[in-house]
Amino acid sequence: MSSSPLSKKRRLGESESKTGSNCSSGKSVQTDLREAPANGMAKNGSETDIDEGLYSRQLYVLGHEAMKRMQNANILVSGLRGLGVEIAKNIILGGVKSVTIHDQGIAEWSDLSSQFYLREEDLGKNRAEVSQTRLAELNSYVPVTAYTGPLSEDFLNNFQVVVLTNCPLEEQLRISDFCHSQNIKLVVADTKGLFGQLFCDFGENMVVTDTNGEQPLSAMVSMVTKGCPGEVTCLDEARHGFESGDFVSFMEVEGMKELNSCEPMEIKVLGPYTFSIGDTSNFSDYVRGGIVTQVKMPKKISFKSLRTSLPEPELVITDFGKFDRPGQLHLAFQALHEFHKKHGHFPRPRNQADASEVLSLVKDLNEQAMPPLKQEHLNEDIIKELAFQASGDLAPVNAFIGGLAAQEVMKACSGKFMPIIQWLYFDALECLPEENKDTLTEENCSPKHCRYDGQIAVFGNELQVKLSQQKYFLVGAGAIGCELLKNFAMIGLGCGQGGEVAVTDMDTIEKSNLNRQFLFRPWDVTKMKSDTAAAAVKEMNPSIHITSHQDRVGPDTERIYDDDFFENLDGVANALDNVDARMYMDRRCVYYRKPLLESGTLGTKGNIQVVIPFLTESYSSSQDPPEKSIPICTLKNFPNAIEHTLQWARDEFEGLFKQPAENVNQYITDAKFMERTQKLPGTQPLEVLEAVFKSLVTDRPKSWGDCVAWACNHWHTQYSNNIRQLLHNFPPNQKTNSGTLFWSGPKRCPHPLTFDVKNPLHMDYVVAAANLFAQTYGITGTRDREAIVELLCQVQVPEFTPKSGVRIHISDQELQNANASVDDSRLEELKSSLPSPQQLHDFRMFPIDFEKDDDTNFHMDFIVAASNLRAENYDIPPADRHKSKLIAGKIIPAIATTTAAVVGLVCLELYKVIQGHKRLESYKNGFLNLALPFFGFSEPICCPKNKYYNTEWTLWDRFEVQGIQPDGQEMTLREFLAYFKKEYKLEITMLSQGVSMLYSFFMQPAKLKERHDQPMTEIVTRVSKKKIGRHVKALVFELCCNDDSGEDTEVPYVRYTIR
Repeated sequence: MSSSPLSKKRRLGESESKTGSNCSSGKSVQTDLREAPANGMAKNGSETDIDEGLYSRQLYVLGHEAMKRMQNANILVSGLRGLGVEIAKNIILGGVKSVTIHDQGIAEWSDLSSQFYLREEDLGKNRAEVSQTRLAELNSYVPVTAYTGPLSEDFLNNFQVVVLTNCPLEEQLRISDFCHSQNIKLVVADTKGLFGQLFCDFGENMVVTDTNGEQPLSAMVSMVTKGCPGEVTCLDEARHGFESGDFVSFMEVEGMKELNSCEPMEIKVLGPYTFSIGDTSNFSDYVRGGIVTQVKMPKKISFKSLRTSLPEPELVITDFGKFDRPGQLHLAFQALHEFHKKHGHFPRPRNQADASEVLSLVKDLNEQAMPPLKQEHLNEDIIKELAFQASGDLAPVNAFIGGLAAQEVMKACSGKFMPIIQWLYFDALECLPEENKDTLTEENCSPKHCRYDGQIAVFGNELQVKLSQQKYFLVGAGAIGCELLKNFAMIGLGCGQGGEVAVTDMDTIEKSNLNRQFLFRPWDVTKMKSDTAAAAVKEMNPSIHITSHQDRVGPDTERIYDDDFFENLDGVANALDNVDARMYMDRRCVYYRKPLLESGTLGTKGNIQVVIPFLTESYSSSQDPPEKSIPICTLKNFPNAIEHTLQWARDEFEGLFKQPAENVNQYITDAKFMERTQKLPGTQPLEVLEAVFKSLVTDRPKSWGDCVAWACNHWHTQYSNNIRQLLHNFPPNQKTNSGTLFWSGPKRCPHPLTFDVKNPLHMDYVVAAANLFAQTYGITGTRDREAIVELLCQVQVPEFTPKSGVRIHISDQELQNANASVDDSRLEELKSSLPSPQQLHDFRMFPIDFEKDDDTNFHMDFIVAASNLRAENYDIPPADRHKSKLIAGKIIPAIATTTAAVVGLVCLELYKVIQGHKRLESYKNGFLNLALPFFGFSEPICCPKNKYYNTEWTLWDRFEVQGIQPDGQEMTLREFLAYFKKEYKLEITMLSQGVSMLYSFFMQPAKLKERHDQPMTEIVTRVSKKKIGRHVKALVFELCCNDDSGEDTEVPYVRYTIR
């Protein structure tokens, strides 16, 4: 995800610089935002700096330039039912200049099924006016105005982007004609039950500065030929990844220096390591080196108006399994508008006469359609289904289409990412009952004058009752968790007798969360996420039964989330941000045989996976390949990219301010520390004790001045002395045995730095390092640079002369093969030189845990300075604080639009889970990338089948063994082994519980004889050296078995019940 586009800045078009009042006298309501809010946020505007504390995760998706363009855009959202409020919410969170919400309608029962800012007491009031104050709270940088008058041309002229929802086709055409003529960008969105529609018109001269949002690729050059075209060969460390038609630029090429000053050149890919460029025949001869980098080139797109596009639509496919459906739905949505124009209402739920009339209208439209749109065969079932659901209003569909529509608005404002060209249709008809669709009668789906009428119109009343009785566990209350809770409240999950939603999250709310975790407000910062989110959705639907917890899920909390807890659940939804926790919850769901809804986002990308007992594979069944790690020798001596210097700086932080302090404290308080340290592999014992000795003896400061002196000396060690030693070992012109320069290819030749108190970067390092070092000793530091400069003038930096005989490893293989024996005499010397723990009983150090989001704690100050100084050593382009935080802090880029869309898809799967769908093809795993835009759906992978003898089994199966016999006695190991021999004809060769080996065929006879007649729980307790908790109803045993022919055979695990 790019933090700033590399292409030229796009000049704002005339329409993008418009300003003007968004209100008409007597018909608008606005929050007074003239005073700066108490949370430190300033009012938005063209001169305002972007609040990186609030928008940090979104900035990593969009970049500063795109965000600045968005801050100049006034947006109109018309139609404040469920879809309109979803779009408005996402745009406001995104940080545009202003949002005006428009609606002339009043709140009705059917609105409450998805309009999360309407309450029952708001029925009969104007939807826009009621929603305005609640939407305005989302982002105090974005003024929100409610308008209830007509959409006149004068009024529309105030906006750069207009969004229409819940709008008649005639009105859409009128507004589209005007907007297209005035270069005002238009988005039209609509949902009908399980169907969705989206249309975009961004004018005839839309310029996209970055079509995919990916970081520009770069590669190292090893050869460039002279010719027409010239051919470029890259180092074979990794494939270049370019595509034909890409543009690239060159830097640091030696010899053929003309390449370094060329305009971006279009390439043609010849192979994974080669590509051709323009004419190089008149260039100088290539000598060596060079870096080639992809350049994002602006792309111009011309859109048709709604009126022009309607008869000849360009369609984006959302599901390649429904390739023929968009054209049919394009006609059917027009027929619905015709029906509404004639009758003043949409077709009634499950009304056959109304559906037949819509079908007749579609046939007429198809007869008159132009060849590109004319359908050879109309799918009458689909058309009638749309008519049946036309008055339906579902929160998950609104979340999905609303997320997409809001992202299109951001594209329109910013020129970032490829827009939808121009029509998109979506349906989720798999959510309907697999069997007994005849239960969906007109009577069953008719309005009940309750908040779920919009949902009952689609699914009938029976599913509503089921939803209300569900018990669900939501793990995580961050961005995905907030969106899930909103949808749960809207659809009525756990809102009836016996129903409940439990949510857990151990985190507190931070400012950076507010940009996408929309249930939280500035005054909630520092409160618990789960408590705050639960209270917020309780306001949306007071009927929801919700309990909040603050516990991390894992082995440590199995006393809380025990057998009783899980056995009571109907299902689990994950809203987690790390793989380990996901895999743990996946294992729990497999063990308790509970359905799991899994999802995740990364910038504009999102995925969903549904895990169904006995039907699909589990989350853990397939895993992504591990991230490629940076070789140790690259980090230590041969960095060639800013990622290398940032990782080195993170390692420095841990090795200076955390690990030594932790080791010192353990040395003082833990009697077995020395014994444990000496058992560490390789040279680690010496390294740990050297660090402890330094912290307690040689480097231990007595004053703030000592801390400044330490920082100064450490600066010289890292950025001057170590580099001089490296160049002593490997001089700049040294050649390898093959005759090539040692400092070539990925090895960049460094140069030492000279310390200068007038250099801001040098001082940044000293200020941060000295303060952090002081904190580890409980010494008070200062930010006063003048005072620090005075102290630096008193520091005597020892002279350094490079030494001969110093070994520097040039590869990780060489490092591994090096003699890793410990210098025992030095080890003994250190042990005797250390002050005894008794002498230090009153002394403690203060280890520092890295925290990237606090700009006052010196952590990122140190990382940025340390990394950029090392980058300067190696002539690597530096990174600003924003990019440094992304890489060093391993931040996951995030944006509210993707989260909303992904969660919408998750909740569509929830409908299927709760109805008990049994066909694999009914479920949909999904992947989307809103930047491209791309949507991919596939049926989940079936759980793999295994076999012993003639018994088939999957990961969902197990042996059930009752540990307590009918006589009340527990099964012994001998009885357990005999049970499997008798019942299953399986000879157990190994038996384990967790990491404890309970039995194996090669066990010593004496030990085997001792265990044979012991109860199973006694063996477990003795081997694991842990008591079995009272909350544990059953133990899990893993088996290795032979069949009756003596062959090893794979078998399920054992659930051994003890209570």
